[in-house]
Amino acid sequence: MPRPTTAQLAYGSCTVILSTLAMLLLSQTSSGVGIAVIALSALALGLLVALTVPLPKNAPSAMARPARAPERPKAAATPAPVPAPAASEPVREPVREPVHEPTGS
Repeated sequence: MPRPTTAQLAYGSCTVILSTLAMLLLSQTSSGVGIAVIALSALALGLLVALTVPLPKNAPSAMARPARAPERPKAAATPAPVPAPAASEPVREPVREPVHEPTGS
């Protein structure tokens, strides 16, 4: 069974305390049997609230996670291939500068 989250513990505890106080004040009971019934019903209500708090989506339970195989060492990184020009674009030749020969003075 997975461990309860902090939110589940907080909501369940607050529900038990507040519902116990509310039921005791509203019923105005002073008998031991009445107080025991109110306490048990508050505990059941707190448990129900704690179990219905939604779990976070990004952290799956440990039981649902598949076992991971050991990772192999990664190969040396290869450079990404250079994309070829599109067929509709003409291939341009590189611009060549004219060669200037030094003049004798």
